[in-house]
Amino acid sequence: MPVVINDHTYYRTAEVCRIVGISRNTLFRWLKEGVFSDVEYRDWRGWRLFTAAQLDTIRTKTNHVIAISRGS
Repeated sequence: MPVVINDHTYYRTAEVCRIVGISRNTLFRWLKEGVFSDVEYRDWRGWRLFTAAQLDTIRTKTNHVIAISRGS
């Protein structure tokens, strides 16, 4: 379930992975490689929070990787 903070909706790591269809390891590897450099939001526990725009960016990256792996 998304989190609303100051009228902004954020998604937790597990939600992003489930929605997009990737593993946490894949997401964390992409973050470490700097594929998504603008992920700066964290909750009070220090967990990453993603905006809807960031979720769309991750979905686009996932679709690109899938297309490459299928040889499209």
